[in-house]
Amino acid sequence: MQAKLIDRPQPLAWLGRWRERDVIKVVTGVRRCGKSTLLRMFRQQLRASGVEDSHIVSLNLENPAVSDLLVDHLRLYEHIRSQLAPEGTTYVFIDEMQNAVGFERVVDGLFILPNVDLYVTGSSSALLSGELASLLTGRYVELSLLPVSFAEFVAARTPADVPPALRDLYDDYARSGSLPFTLSLDSDSEIRQYLEGVLNTILLRDVAVARKVANVGQLRNVTEFLYSSIGSLVSVNRIANAMTSAGRKISRSTVEGFIDGLNDAHLIYPARRWDIKGKRLLNSGAKYYAVDVGMRRTLLGAKPVDAGHVLENIVYLELRRRCEQVYVGSAETAEIDFVAETATGPAYIQVASQVGSPTTLERELAPLRAVRDFVPRLLLTLDREPPQSYDGILRMSVLEWLADTEAGFNTTLRAR
Repeated sequence: MQAKLIDRPQPLAWLGRWRERDVIKVVTGVRRCGKSTLLRMFRQQLRASGVEDSHIVSLNLENPAVSDLLVDHLRLYEHIRSQLAPEGTTYVFIDEMQNAVGFERVVDGLFILPNVDLYVTGSSSALLSGELASLLTGRYVELSLLPVSFAEFVAARTPADVPPALRDLYDDYARSGSLPFTLSLDSDSEIRQYLEGVLNTILLRDVAVARKVANVGQLRNVTEFLYSSIGSLVSVNRIANAMTSAGRKISRSTVEGFIDGLNDAHLIYPARRWDIKGKRLLNSGAKYYAVDVGMRRTLLGAKPVDAGHVLENIVYLELRRRCEQVYVGSAETAEIDFVAETATGPAYIQVASQVGSPTTLERELAPLRAVRDFVPRLLLTLDREPPQSYDGILRMSVLEWLADTEAGFNTTLRAR
């Protein structure tokens, strides 16, 4: 089955901004989030702008046909160099670069060649660690690609000139998740089978093999624990103690290794705690969020009472798309869901499924009211209410915020 092509305007614009600039463009992200498709769409843009095929070199290192190149970095380098155009810029695209032995030398060698505009992808953060990071300090830019955003999902699922049914689309998005291929599948059963396959591949190939994990069952248990704990502060000791108490004894160091591996494979993203008063990062505890709520649902099963955590996870991922850094806010008497570092400074965000009653509304506003900083403060909810302001705190529909990629963190009500 051919996957449905989903427009990814922001990532494509990023690639366009860095075109022919003297840095390596590195696109990282979890398996099946759309890295290869993104580069394919960018190559289409290049051709549309007049670039000839002879000036485009594309190589996918997951293709069995090139497996002989993976064990000899010199052969891989010469194979690519032999295809460069004799004159003018050649655009070189290499998928899953970390699969090649000595890939650091290949990347560095191609980068120093004249008239090469280099783009590489990887499913492991190891691509930008160790020797490569040392070799290329100051010579690469990274796009951390997440799966399809809610706005992209809405655009793909809504016919032109038809107002989108945001709540129905959100329910589909929260259920099936955001991996691009799921939009081409027809049933929940197909989606679950597909996501189970992707998840197992990542756990076995990108985590267990890379980390030399002997007990894959333990690795899956830790993944389940983290996925079931989104929205809650988690520590290594808490995970180790909980699993040991449940009869699955595990050491603290093993848990640490698993978390590092899951993070490297982009299955989880940590949100560290930020001390709002002291303006510093705290060392104790962190929250972890799933890269895809569909994979989380596949792993844990559907839980009706879990809607608030799923929403928080979706908002966290969107903040990562729009902001430079995302933290958990820690105040003296309260916790703020997110502190987002934006291009214009910090913003504080609280997320709630519903705040229908005055008591619930005040409970959600209280942490934001406690902040004395003069910074944007935002309460996002699923309630179908028009935007309102409470002493400078903007409350608005989370669905409209998610669907509007231009929505920022201004607490002034915009004209509607």
